[in-house]
Amino acid sequence: MPNPLILIIEDEKPIVNYLKTILSTQDYRLVTTASGHEGLSLAASHAPELILLDLGLPDLDGVEFIRALRGWSPTPIIVVSARGQERDQIEALDAGADDYLVKPFRTGELLARMRALLRRAAAPGEALAAADAQHFSYGPLSVDVDKRRVQVDAEDVHLTPLEYRILLVFLRQPGKVLTHSYLQGQVWGQANPEQYGNLRVFVSGLRRKIQSANAAAPMIQTEIGVGYRFAELE
Repeated sequence: MPNPLILIIEDEKPIVNYLKTILSTQDYRLVTTASGHEGLSLAASHAPELILLDLGLPDLDGVEFIRALRGWSPTPIIVVSARGQERDQIEALDAGADDYLVKPFRTGELLARMRALLRRAAAPGEALAAADAQHFSYGPLSVDVDKRRVQVDAEDVHLTPLEYRILLVFLRQPGKVLTHSYLQGQVWGQANPEQYGNLRVFVSGLRRKIQSANAAAPMIQTEIGVGYRFAELE
């Protein structure tokens, strides 16, 4: 199989050159453009496996690009932008972006997030199966949905009904940033920014209960001001 094709939509030449250098060393195939409209055309004609997108494009706002693409394509999108405000990150993720990195970014982190998204995109059957799975085994964490049984390091863990519902949302989308509003919609049926504090309390309790003493990193990672990410095993 050919190596994954990456579409880079970025209008800053130094950033484009840097991305081309680091991604070429990983044997990715590359297509680049500085135009959002041309990016949509290239996404249709070249069918890239992943898109790296800047939000501050000269002809089309990046969030509008995401909304337009999501009308017909599930291609994974990582936003790579200098816009570091929480509202910008939330807007892009809610529009359909899969991940968000603020410039300047660490090369290793970008490559790791790309690998995670490419793995999920390459196994759509597994993703569909996960959505309907009745048993999850994730390192030291084991969840039997039929029996509503949660174990960590082979020991039973008691979760409240809300903690359990939040856990299932995380398990079905490992590695993906889930915004506060998305989690609220999945758990309570609607989003309410005034109640984000309640969500944080439940997630904090869940994190404490499912974290293995032998784990080097937290299973539930906080994306400050945006939401949470359930760590994906490499």
